[in-house]
Order: sequence, then structure tokens, then C-alpha cells
Amino acid sequence: MFVSRLRLIGIFFMSASLHGSSLRKEFLRGQTVIYRLDKQGLTNRYFLIDNSDTRPLLAFPEVIGFDCYTALLQATADTLPALLPETGSGGIDIFTILRGGLNYPLEEAAQKSGIPVRYMHFVSCERIIQNKEILGLDVRYQKITPSEDRIIAIGDILATGDTLRRCLEHLVMEFETFGGSIRRIILFTIGGTRAIDLMEELTPQIRERFPEFEGFDCCFYEGIFTVYTDKGVTGINTPDIDFGWKGGVVTPEFRSFICEHPDALLEKCIIYDGGARRYEIPLHIEEVLEYWNGILERAETIDRDALIREKLGYEAPVDYEKWQQITALSGLGDLHALWYLEHNMFQRLPDLKTLAERRINSINQLKIQYEDK
Repeated sequence: MFVSRLRLIGIFFMSASLHGSSLRKEFLRGQTVIYRLDKQGLTNRYFLIDNSDTRPLLAFPEVIGFDCYTALLQATADTLPALLPETGSGGIDIFTILRGGLNYPLEEAAQKSGIPVRYMHFVSCERIIQNKEILGLDVRYQKITPSEDRIIAIGDILATGDTLRRCLEHLVMEFETFGGSIRRIILFTIGGTRAIDLMEELTPQIRERFPEFEGFDCCFYEGIFTVYTDKGVTGINTPDIDFGWKGGVVTPEFRSFICEHPDALLEKCIIYDGGARRYEIPLHIEEVLEYWNGILERAETIDRDALIREKLGYEAPVDYEKWQQITALSGLGDLHALWYLEHNMFQRLPDLKTLAERRINSINQLKIQYEDK
């Protein structure tokens, strides 16, 4: 088994550290900016992509339903052609992990970019639960058509990476068993640093099966985030699920967008539940309300400034040079204005009670549209 051989040779990583990394602007396509992550020792290519449509999706939980899909379309369509070989007409295969993966507009992006899609592969990866305990993951449904020398495109939200790992292991085994081969895997994700762990870990294993495997191109919308390891300053966050900035890398455009919409800084996390936002909207709304009601109840006891520092991802205030190091934004020109705006958050954000009441009112207005009549 693919997973067994991984464990036998013991190639495992703790959560990736991006210390010492930096961003450089790789190219601009249309309104989409693509940054390359520079960090010594990485095997694969990692990109951050910014677009005016993706920023609101990651900032406002009010972006729901089909808008979640369309928010990713232009950035994906601008980026995908740049990752493919200039020669050859083999196109791509799309590998969809049902539910979360359906949020990603890979087929439409390929069509907009003139890229042929040869095969569409699907898997359904479900939790194995006994006595209310998650014991593992199991592929219950699949449609995989292996062929040779394929470039595989995937879209999925990635927090711990467990689901993607299981699905990639299954895909590789199916291709190997039935005579196919994989040349490259392109992942589009709203995701965290553990994506890097996973890509770096799996690359040599896939090459054992397919020596021609070139590696992964991993594209993060707006940032490479980290997951909370505890309940955070508020006592409300969910470990291993909720995304944050601390220890990650975020595009300067998204940081600037948050400075323009400071209330968004104190949301529960970057994306909440991506599947619920599109397919179970009332559940998503209840999750957002639960968070802000929790903030309202705890408003007098939460250290507001500590919460702001937690969300910014560093112990502000810091000088400009130190800020550049922490944010990995050195080398991107003069960002003094952005540094100043972030440090001004403490003055611009209201007290937590006022903010929570404002957010609860906004979400309740949205909720009316989805209540049973």
C-alpha cells in the first residue's frame, strides 16, 4: 500500500515553518498577481495568487453560495495557463474530491483559458466514525480513468491535509495499477502550511512509481495560512480547522484589503467551513453567529489588543525591518504605508462589544433570506 510504504521509510514533517522565506512577484496576468514563495530546501513550486474577487471571499463570511465558486474563477483562469508547458496539447485531467473540491472552478477556468480537459476523475472521501470517534478516512465512491503522462489539476481546502493525502494516495495507486502515469500535479487551495508538508513528503514517493513525475505546483489564494493549535485568545477557535496568519505568509494586497475593512481582521478564521458556505448555507450562518455571540458574551474578559496581535500574526508594534522579516514581504518594494496601516489597527477597531453587535446585526440580515417560511 502507498501509505504503508510512506510510514516505513519515516518521511514525516512537523507543521511547515516558513521562517526565512520571502515572496517575489512572479508575473501578472490580467488583474491577477502571482507571487512565488522562495525558501531554501523546497522541492516543489509554491505560489500565492491575488485577485480582487478572492479577497472578499477570504474576508467576509457573507460571501456564500455560488459566489464562492465565481470568486475563484478569474484568478484560477489567469494562473492555470502559466503552470502548463508551452509545448504539447495534452491538456489536463481534473481530479475532484467531492464536496469541498466542487467549490473550485477548474473546468470552467480551463475552458476560459483554452486548455483541453481530457479526463474528469472523482472520489468521495468519507470519515470512518465509531462511537463518535473519527478513526480514519475511506474512499467510498470513485471514477478514475488512468492514462499515461497526465497533468492532474485539483482544487480543495486544506487544513490538516488528511483528506487530500488519502485521496492522492488512492489516485496514485489507481494510476499505477492500471498502467497510467502522472507527470505533474497542480493544486489550487485555500489552505495552510501543512500543504507544503504534504507536497514535500509525497513527491519522492510518487517518483518511485512514476520516475518522470516533475512534482507539485501548489497555488494558494491570498495566503499560506496556519491552523490554530488551541482555542486562541477568545477561547472560541477550533484547533486544526480554523485558519490564521501567524507563522504564515499573506499577500500584501490581502493585508491591505483587511486594513481597509478592519472588522474582518477579527473574524473567527479566514474561510470558516468552505463546504457549508456553498452547500449548507444555514449551517454556515449559524457557525458565524455562534462565534460573534461568543465574542459578545466574553467582550469584557477578552484582551482586545492581544486578539488583534493574534490575528495580525505578530507582537505589534515592531519596526519596519522586523515587520518585513515576519511577514516575508522584504524585496517587494516600499511597503511603509501598509506597515503603518497594520500598526494603526489598534486605534481603528472599536471595542469588542460594539464590533460584535455590528457583526451579529449584519449576519442576521443575511440569515432572513435563508430561514424557512
